[in-house]
Amino acid sequence: MNSEIQPAERLSHVSEYYFSRKLKEVAQLNAEGKDIISLAIGSPDMPPSEQTINKLCEVAHEPDAHGYQPTQGTPELRSAMAGFYKRWYGVDLDAKSELLPLIGSKEGILHATLAFVNPGDHVLVPNPGYPTYTSLSKILGAQVVNYDLREDNGWQPDFDQLERMDLSRVKLMWMNYPNMPTGGRAMMATYERVVQFARNHHIVVVNDNPYSFILSEEHLSILQVSGAKDCCIEFNSMSKSHNMPGWRVGMCATNAQFIQWILKVQSNIESGTFRGIQLAAAEAYNNSDEWHREFNINVYARRRKYAEQIMDVLGCTYDPNQVGMFLWGRIPDKYNNVEELTERVLHEARVFITPGFIFGSNGERYIRISLCAKEEKMREALLRINSVFV
Repeated sequence: MNSEIQPAERLSHVSEYYFSRKLKEVAQLNAEGKDIISLAIGSPDMPPSEQTINKLCEVAHEPDAHGYQPTQGTPELRSAMAGFYKRWYGVDLDAKSELLPLIGSKEGILHATLAFVNPGDHVLVPNPGYPTYTSLSKILGAQVVNYDLREDNGWQPDFDQLERMDLSRVKLMWMNYPNMPTGGRAMMATYERVVQFARNHHIVVVNDNPYSFILSEEHLSILQVSGAKDCCIEFNSMSKSHNMPGWRVGMCATNAQFIQWILKVQSNIESGTFRGIQLAAAEAYNNSDEWHREFNINVYARRRKYAEQIMDVLGCTYDPNQVGMFLWGRIPDKYNNVEELTERVLHEARVFITPGFIFGSNGERYIRISLCAKEEKMREALLRINSVFV
């Protein structure tokens, strides 16, 4: 390769995504016949509802359904999204002006940062938190300012700590409830406090909310707070709640002006999602209460019991009240670091679980177990770990 050619400077501020790198190692172990059970990634392994799949097939057979679609989504999809928020959260949203479909929340992080943050501006990111909040901020030239989430505070923001920070250059704040990776619950008191915080300091708060259906009977949205729409954005996704991670359908909900600014960015990057996916997604928003109870609660509750037993065998402690599709636990003090445990689990028990350090320094003494594996796989993982650690 020509030694004079160098990558952009921004690449020096980030590394390859942990799972991208680690899955190569797992693939090599599988190629060697090790048969690794993955309890690492939160990719639902169940299908969408039957009517969702049928709608996709129906539209795919229409000869005029394969052209470019509007970036802002079809009216049918935006209307269904508005109905979803009204049905489950009691929030009124104007389907024409206050909703914007996304190709997943991850892309929304990019669009929102580009719309609100200039290079050199500060962005508040939770620690621990979703790594993409940090990596995309760095790629786009923003300065990441971490705020602490701690177990002794229920993994909620410490507003006294936030108020002591220099917030003069902060433009955007990321939060995520129900929380990933910690399983911390969404709390209306937190939402009310953060809306007031955003108003006082002229900060845009983005609440990333894809987990409110998983192992939770309570569905909360930051937009339930009076006046939140003026300073807050909420992302939601069909990946977790509707078993559609590969479909890449999410949404951005906020006031009409914010939507227009984000759309200005989005329309210069994307060309809209296939019409069949949009109309099938609109159909999925009509899933029955019974469907959600079975696939969002009952199935994960059965799997969660195995994850808790794995935590017990490993000597980890965890909050039994956490929600979401992961189980987050603190490792025993006898380990020097979390990878001392997770690497042993991988290479001796042949089970892949996630070390918490990838989510930030406050996760360095924690592990995360995904519930996105069939019960028989969860059971087998428990047996393997039990044979090594007991």
